[in-house]
Amino acid sequence: MKLRLCNNDMELALTGNENGWWIVSHESKLWLPNGELPFGSAASFSLQGKMARAIGEWGGAPVWLVRHAMPRDMGSVRQLLELDRGLFQLAGRGVQLADFYRSHRYCGYCGHEMHFSRSESACLCGNCRERYYPQIAPCVIVAIRRDDQILLAQHVRHRGGIHTVLAGFVEVGETLEQAAAREVMEESNIEIKNLRYVTSQPWPFPHSLMMAFMADYHQGEIRHDPKELLNAGWYRYDRLPLLPPPGTVARRLIEDTVALCRAE
Repeated sequence: MKLRLCNNDMELALTGNENGWWIVSHESKLWLPNGELPFGSAASFSLQGKMARAIGEWGGAPVWLVRHAMPRDMGSVRQLLELDRGLFQLAGRGVQLADFYRSHRYCGYCGHEMHFSRSESACLCGNCRERYYPQIAPCVIVAIRRDDQILLAQHVRHRGGIHTVLAGFVEVGETLEQAAAREVMEESNIEIKNLRYVTSQPWPFPHSLMMAFMADYHQGEIRHDPKELLNAGWYRYDRLPLLPPPGTVARRLIEDTVALCRAE
């Protein structure tokens, strides 16, 4: 299906006749009745009278954002991870925008109440004329190969024994290449070479953009950072531990590395 984003941020009161996908979000949570993203008319979900804005289009139908807390069935965007990537991306966009509007009710410079832009995703201050946009935190994620092995680690924040590739936030003044080398060294004590870009993925946990790379092992012995990792090690491509779910950029990097190992 075709994904289209929309930056016309005009908010309107729902009459009940509007149709499409409904991203009903509050405090980083998403309304998922029956575990699914609602699709249909506003009236069928009792949304008439609520304020909404169109934030995109999926499969020819508009995607609406409603900033509202429902009494039950509020869940995480992660529950949509195994759906089509475009729909997951739009759901993540909605949750992030809802959080942005909630955290920018007042101007950080002069303290006056702000209003929404009618032409773009932004908050405006009518007093000092400051303009705020949603901020995105760039992250690098790196799959490291050594012959027929891949470096995988279990992060302290992960549950269930999932092992994945190394990742971290880009710091002020860094290039993506510098951030990749630094994060790998800090977390595993390994130096890398032949770094090459693969793809990117919006990652709404909470406001990241993952930029994915593959790299080759250069030198060093693994010594993992216990503040970040429970363990780290080299795994042969056909003897891998529990991996991240399909749909994640980490899983793609691992599968691409496995394909390289098989080909050689």
